[in-house]
This record gives sequence, structure tokens and C-alpha cells, in this order.
Amino acid sequence: MPETTYDVLGIGNAIVDVMARIEDDFLVEEKLAKGSMHLIDAPRAETLHKAIPAAIERSGGSAGNTTAGVASLGGRAAFIGKVANDPLGVLYRKDMHGIGVHFATAPLPEGAPTARSMILITPDGERTMNTYLGACQMLGPDDIDRSVVEAAAITYLEGYLWDPPQAKLAFRRAAEIAHAAGRKVSLTLSDAFCVDRFRTEFKDLVRSRTVDILFANDLELKSLYTTSSLEAAVAAVRTDCALTAVTIGDDGALVVTPEAVTAVAATPVKIVADLTGAGDLFASGFLFGVARGMALGEAARLGTIAAAEVIGHIGPRPATALAPIARRAGFQI
Repeated sequence: MPETTYDVLGIGNAIVDVMARIEDDFLVEEKLAKGSMHLIDAPRAETLHKAIPAAIERSGGSAGNTTAGVASLGGRAAFIGKVANDPLGVLYRKDMHGIGVHFATAPLPEGAPTARSMILITPDGERTMNTYLGACQMLGPDDIDRSVVEAAAITYLEGYLWDPPQAKLAFRRAAEIAHAAGRKVSLTLSDAFCVDRFRTEFKDLVRSRTVDILFANDLELKSLYTTSSLEAAVAAVRTDCALTAVTIGDDGALVVTPEAVTAVAATPVKIVADLTGAGDLFASGFLFGVARGMALGEAARLGTIAAAEVIGHIGPRPATALAPIARRAGFQI
């Protein structure tokens, strides 16, 4: 098998995170319910974006966050996602390049603007989110770069890609190319609502071995198997999937194979500032470890270290380089 150029290729929604600290009065003026999450249209996105004071704009999205974590660990990461040919699209591309992630997907030349998630943080720490998906939903099979997929040890896909029809085709094309090249394909279930929409299809992806490595939190896995019992869901996925990583909050994670279930403790955190991105960064550490040939338990431990860093601060990506943290924990990377 040819040498890999990338440890992990992430394919997902290219979304710019627009984060701003605001007062409660702003929510009242904009008629926003505190703590809510809304999908909004382009005109509302433009109006709200202009009204937000002193925002921080950074590249985001689930798979994008995971590739950023891989790069922070010193890994070789690539990303495929769709942005528009507009200022936020330029920002997204520049940001990904700046953290060392290969990102060469052609921008959407016209039509929908770049996706953005406006995250409004009130003084009590509550987050109110308004997301416009825009250009990221235009990802299609022609955006899948065969040479990049073939060069990646693992291709990592978002469950959210199963919503737009063209992105679903892109997902399947990437999986076919990866397997033809002898590479692995990974899927994150993304959220329980996503599982509710596509339960039968997600099960088929796993059972058909289109997916080699599955990521889920406990709620998502229970939703996949329509059970209230995590034990029952784990027993079912042992039969269906070659390798599953299940995050279980403060209790850490489970590494599930047909042969065994291994529990891995969470890495302690002094202060939990923001849980956003915890699952994405767990995937960073686990995938990096698997790509580099670590034992599965050690790969999961690296995942908990990456997750612990990201929940200690506001924002879904590492604020401190992960490689030195991992080395202090005994990893030779």
C-alpha cells in the first residue's frame, strides 16, 4: 500500500463560527430566546451578523474542528468542504491553512454565501445560536479530490452530510475511493436528531462496512438502536461495526469491537468552560492514534486528552497546542 500523505481527511460542513459576548438586552431586541438554536435564512443571517458587536470569526464545523485537532497533535490533516467566494470564505480558507490543514476545495463561485453559526454568549455563559448553512450544503461528488482521499489513512465524515442529496453522493464517492485504495472510512453520527432522520441508512452504512470506524455519544448510539439502554446499544453495535468509539461524558469513553469493550476514563478537567467541540476533539485524538498505529485504548486516552483541553475554554478548537500536552502525558508523538 502506498505511503499516506495525511493521517486524517475530514469531509463536512465548512461553517464560520461568529462568537460574540452580548448583554441580555441584545437578545430581547433581536427577539431571540436565550439558549435556543435556530436555522436561519440568508437575509436574517446578514442582518443579525451586522448587528452583532465585536465578534470573533473563526473557521468551524464538526469535521473541520476534528482536522484542526489532528493538526494540533502534530498530525497531517486535510479537509474537504464548501465555502463561497466571499470574505467569510476567504477567512475560512486562510484560517485552515494557518493551522496546517490542507484545504483546496474550489469555492462556490456564486449563489449562497458562506455558512456561519452566530454564537451569542450572555454574561451567565448561556449560548444562543443562529446558524445559516448556505454554501456548505452545495458540497457535491465533484468536490471529492480522489488524490487526497487516496492519500489519507482515514477519511472522516459527518453525519450531517446525509441531509443534502449531493453531499450524500459526495459521502459515498469518498468512501468508495478510500476503500479502493485500502484506506479506512469513519463516520460520526453528529447528533441524536440526525440519527432520528437517517437511522435506517446509518445502520446500513455500518452493516455494509461502508463505515469502518463509528463515533457516537451515548445518546446517539441509543437513538441508533432505539433503546434506552446503553448496554443494549453497545451489544448491538459490537455485531454491526468493526470499531466504535462511544463518548460517555464524565465517564470517559468506550472502545467497542466485536471481541471486546474497553472503558477509558475521562481526563480530569479543573474547570468546564464550554462543552462545544468535545466530541470533535475526542475524534481528533482517537483517529490520530489509530492512523499512527497506537493500541485502541491508548488512542482513546489521547482522545480524552484532546477533549479535556477544548472544554477548558470557550470555543470548539484547541487554544493550546495539543502535541506538547500529549507528550507530557507520555505519548511519543
